[in-house]
Amino acid sequence: MSGPAKKSFPLRLDPALYAALERVAAGDFRSVNAQVEVLLREALARRGIKLAPAEPPRRGRPPKEPAKESADD
Repeated sequence: MSGPAKKSFPLRLDPALYAALERVAAGDFRSVNAQVEVLLREALARRGIKLAPAEPPRRGRPPKEPAKESADD
């Protein structure tokens, strides 16, 4: 895994707020966690706080290692 690991922490939410987050996340094809991140980034941007762009998740197989040249060449 490259890049910094994500920070995790417990978060207590009102059940109605969590249910609303689930609905919005499902509509955007995201997990609740990803939706919370998006909403927090949008809220910070509205306040003029700039963040580095989020690193997109890696999907699929890792790239193949380049073929090693033999000493005979």
